[in-house]
Amino acid sequence: MKDSIIYQEGACPINSVNDLLSRKWVFGIMKDLFAGKKHFNEFKEDKPELSNVVLSNTLKYLEEQGMISKTVIEDENRRNTEYYLTEKGRKMNKILYDMVIFGLYELEGDLRDDEFKEEIKKGYEKILL
Repeated sequence: MKDSIIYQEGACPINSVNDLLSRKWVFGIMKDLFAGKKHFNEFKEDKPELSNVVLSNTLKYLEEQGMISKTVIEDENRRNTEYYLTEKGRKMNKILYDMVIFGLYELEGDLRDDEFKEEIKKGYEKILL
């Protein structure tokens, strides 16, 4: 088994995914994008402890990684920035959904009744599958 390709240096894609997603707010922002949020203030709505600086840095990081793109819309009086998932970012839907299901049924299974779990599951199915 030690001779398997998966043990060769640089051969583990799990490490690459972990590096990409290891920032604290990445999952929450990605979930918000899947749910249709696209403006800076929308990402903060349910995250009062998320500072503007951290949010700005995280959005920039996700853009640099090719997970999101931003569009700046300028009209006469204001400048509006919108964020969108790229094709690469949209491919995270299965990862996020599997995390939801694992967390819901394996980590927090005793904290919610079955009906509430099903509601949560259906909500995530709508945005991620």
